[in-house]
Amino acid sequence: MNIDLLSKEISNLQRKIDVDKGKKEILSNQLNDIISELDSLIEYEELLSKVTVLLQKTSSFGRIQAKKQIEELVTKCLQFIFETDIEFVIEITESRNIPQAEFYVISNYDGYSVKTKPEISRGGGVVDIISIALRLAFIQINKPRVEGPILFDEPGKHVSDDYIFNLGEFLKQSSELFRRQIIMVTHNNHLSQISDLSYNVGIKNGISFVEKHMETDL
Repeated sequence: MNIDLLSKEISNLQRKIDVDKGKKEILSNQLNDIISELDSLIEYEELLSKVTVLLQKTSSFGRIQAKKQIEELVTKCLQFIFETDIEFVIEITESRNIPQAEFYVISNYDGYSVKTKPEISRGGGVVDIISIALRLAFIQINKPRVEGPILFDEPGKHVSDDYIFNLGEFLKQSSELFRRQIIMVTHNNHLSQISDLSYNVGIKNGISFVEKHMETDL
């Protein structure tokens, strides 16, 4: 085999390696997205289980009141962020004298409505928003009152950029309305910038560091 032919074979092999690397990176990113969405769904299911337990443990009157409060807060949250006529509803049935709860999102259009499970409505963004609203509802309706800040880990990580500004505004208004500090970990620049105080966490030479975020006048 002469040098030119060998060089050509090496070039072809290198191109194939580059293509395969690209495919691997795409598949790796897709896998990470799927894992992230799966984690959100698992967290969401855990929250729904807690709502069901809450409704099971309350009296008939208390159950109706808690249901209305949760529905109202989550609905307002969805409408504020997505700027559309959308509702969160809880349907309670009884099986062997034990209350069971089913959760739905109703999207209202001109002349008709569509009722779906939240996890299949508009993708992961709706699940993220409902999870945030449910956490707020839990803390507010709990008796006795739960004191302390509200913690969020990557809130709205599946919410599109079209709605992330509204999410930030909702969190800020909720903090003021409920008079609670909100502490969150986020990679989203907008959410970090709306806070009264933020810190950047990084790693250099294998050592983690924390620095206060410095605001700049634009």
